[in-house]
Amino acid sequence: MKITDLLKKETIVLHLSSSNKQEVIEELVNKLDTAGRLSDREGYKQAIIEREQQSTTGIGEGIAIPHAKSGAVKEAALCFGRSKDGIDYESLDGQPAKLFFMIAAPEGANDTHLDTLSKLSSMLMYDDFRQALLNAGSADEVLSIIDAKQTELEGEDSADQPAPDTAEAEAEGYVLAVTACPTGIAHTYMAADALKAKAKEMGVNIKVETNGSTGIKNPLTDEDIKKARGIIVAADKQVEMNRFDGKPVIQVPVAQGIRKPEELINRALKQDAPIYKAQGGAEQESGDQEKTSIGSQIYKHLMSGVSNMLPFVVGGGLLIAISFLFGIHSADPSSAEYNAFAAAVNSIGGGTNGAFFLLVPVLAGFIASSIADRPGFMPGMVGGLLAATAGAGFLGGLIAGFLAGYVTLGVKKSFNWLPASLEGIKPVLLYPLFSLLITGLIMVFVINEPVVYLNTALTNWLETLSGANAVILGLIVGGMMAVDMGGPINKAAFTFGIAAIAAGNGVPHAAIMAGGMVPPLGIALSTTFFKHKYTRQERDSGLTNYVMGASFITEGAIPFAAADPIRVIVSSVVGAATAGALSAAFGCSTPAPHGGIFVIALIERPFMYLLAILIGSAVTAIMLGFWKKNAEIKNVA
Repeated sequence: MKITDLLKKETIVLHLSSSNKQEVIEELVNKLDTAGRLSDREGYKQAIIEREQQSTTGIGEGIAIPHAKSGAVKEAALCFGRSKDGIDYESLDGQPAKLFFMIAAPEGANDTHLDTLSKLSSMLMYDDFRQALLNAGSADEVLSIIDAKQTELEGEDSADQPAPDTAEAEAEGYVLAVTACPTGIAHTYMAADALKAKAKEMGVNIKVETNGSTGIKNPLTDEDIKKARGIIVAADKQVEMNRFDGKPVIQVPVAQGIRKPEELINRALKQDAPIYKAQGGAEQESGDQEKTSIGSQIYKHLMSGVSNMLPFVVGGGLLIAISFLFGIHSADPSSAEYNAFAAAVNSIGGGTNGAFFLLVPVLAGFIASSIADRPGFMPGMVGGLLAATAGAGFLGGLIAGFLAGYVTLGVKKSFNWLPASLEGIKPVLLYPLFSLLITGLIMVFVINEPVVYLNTALTNWLETLSGANAVILGLIVGGMMAVDMGGPINKAAFTFGIAAIAAGNGVPHAAIMAGGMVPPLGIALSTTFFKHKYTRQERDSGLTNYVMGASFITEGAIPFAAADPIRVIVSSVVGAATAGALSAAFGCSTPAPHGGIFVIALIERPFMYLLAILIGSAVTAIMLGFWKKNAEIKNVA
């Protein structure tokens, strides 16, 4: 199939009017849509944006290849755009992009279409081809240039050099490479072609395996791996690594395969890379992965914990909310409201062994496994459990996750001296034993007590404010509910509210409940009225937050806070503090030790109370709407 079967005159823009990356995406998507190639314009645009958030498709050399595989595409298609002056596309080399190829692949794209699209990536590696496209005077000429280059390349022998025999491999060097990107359409093949072209120029034998949309092509064999001096893994997604056990392996993002092929090949020949060690499916201990900032690493590990925790938040929180439909005390056997079904639902959702109780252990376990792979999961889970049972809460779980992860990494490194004959006992005996022991002891004797003390201190401090102005108190406790959204500060405020009810004062707890409902409700409103600020996944989660906010489940805001902590937390605190202050100013009071729509009827001055919550939520929504960056250009680590 020819590339020009997918690129037509009606999808060519010779003079882009855009001035920035967001506008380029909008203009090219519109071109595909008006040409009838899309079934859902917004759906495809969102898929493009989400791909850009993984890593920019501005690969340098004046080229950008935004691409996505989506059910919003009717048929495989290409859109070409050109800007002779260049547009800032956040390219890897920091230079403006001039040539733009937007690739639209449907979910059911066949191998022929995907192979054809991948050939375009290979063609763009040639200077003469790029220059010809820049100088083309018409859409017909663009199509002619592409046809001519494809015919030229298909007439050449582009196969990998045959694998040398062992003696030749030792004398001259034999390099292997694996390339892969999340979509597997463009960067995968560009990196492969760049490495092969540079190896040919250097006189180096190379074999490159591509992990693309159509599967693994040109797979590396055991014999290849045995002969290789070094291996380059240029990938932005997981590839099979254990086969490289005992070989020098360079791990870099796929973009480095495109931009620095000579450097990578030289390093592989010199064996300038750590020896990869496969241990029970765990990844490399001391990899040569592209250096990232500490903040980016923390974000990655935190998001691993939050994303795996979210189903527990949603499932457990909604079950707790359902149980309250039968009465606030329906789960209490000693209450006249007791209902066996409600008690069972409440226990499943939030009892001592229910979904909500597992939030902290799951968060800690997956943070730890993100840091140290599978060996970190168990000590992370147990560390989180110790934090939860001690009352250290969400903050304790965060500490436990990072602690267990880095302790496990330390334990793994400390046993590197053991002989190879004992390799098998490391993952099944030594790592679990020592990582759990060290993590557990630190949590029990060092971490938990100070964090619990912090919780207690905050509660005591709140009690000293009980005689102060009710509005100021409402502002403080309402805002505290949004600081850590279920953590010790949140729990300290909630505990104070319960104590105030026991003392006959329901005003503080009403303010606390209002503050606790605002973060998820404010975020939900923001995702509804400021859609361009959020990805599709975030907008879907925003709908869930309507229910969670109405059910007094502040934790629904945690995934948003983890992804954009400064904006989300500050906006939530301001909105929650506003709601708390207004609730107290309106004289709203509650006899119930919980919150949400299920107790509104029990609150004194319920309509004023609802007004306070709505105003606070609106404040959060508006702040986020004006403060957050657009989803299209949001920088995601």
